[in-house]
Amino acid sequence: MHAVNPADHVPDRPLLDEIECYYDAVPRSAARAEDFGPLTLFVRDGAGWPYYARPTLGHTGPAATAEDVRRVLERQRELGVPEAFEWVSEQNPELRAAVEAAGLTVHEHPLLVLGPQDEAAPAPELPERVEVRVLAPDVPELAAAVAVPHLAFGDPGTAIGRIGTDELTEAAAQSTADGTVEQIARRITAGATVLAAALEDGTALCAGQHNPVGPVTEVAGVGTLPSARRRGLGLAVTAALVAHARANGVRTVFLSAADEDVARIYRRAGFRTFATALIAEPAS
Repeated sequence: MHAVNPADHVPDRPLLDEIECYYDAVPRSAARAEDFGPLTLFVRDGAGWPYYARPTLGHTGPAATAEDVRRVLERQRELGVPEAFEWVSEQNPELRAAVEAAGLTVHEHPLLVLGPQDEAAPAPELPERVEVRVLAPDVPELAAAVAVPHLAFGDPGTAIGRIGTDELTEAAAQSTADGTVEQIARRITAGATVLAAALEDGTALCAGQHNPVGPVTEVAGVGTLPSARRRGLGLAVTAALVAHARANGVRTVFLSAADEDVARIYRRAGFRTFATALIAEPAS
């Protein structure tokens, strides 16, 4: 997996600081923060993607130790939430040793940015009968658009898969029943989330979102129904999210890619790699 090589890369410290402030701010609209000294645990209120623990913003004391990590893990187990830590390698390089000493496995993911001086690539040409739209909170396509990334991430990779519209119908019903669709609709109404989808004959085949905080936003959760892959839909949705963000005053758009194959797709949209996101979790 590709990571930024410190031997040939000088970190962009102002950009890293800007992203770090974003990472601390964005969960607070949907989660409570629990203080563990050098670490902060975000616990989601209500339905939706669970959050994680990460380095405490502005912490000036000793770096996190394996014992600090174990305290957070114990609390995560007590709450019944995933045992997960997320951080930027270039911002907190010392944390990796602590989480590995606590028994967690660390995964590397390219972190890419489209800054104010970076030119976004033109939106790709769409397949016939496909349109990409930013969705309002009350449209009938919202449930499937919320559900499709979950199916995509459950069958990772870029190869065409077998999961299709039948599974999407079931997943959309489940996302409605468990309150996830309602929660996303509230965030859209509040301006905390923008959700775009690639629709074919009214069916959401790909969707993703960006979550603006001031002049910064993260494109997240872009996923294509496995049976609809290799049609350029993820790139089209990403382009729509970038265009929306820039049209609404966002200066810095960033994202993390699952792996280098996915990062190459985002580079076609104009993004460039600037750091490495790290995710730690128990070994599977």
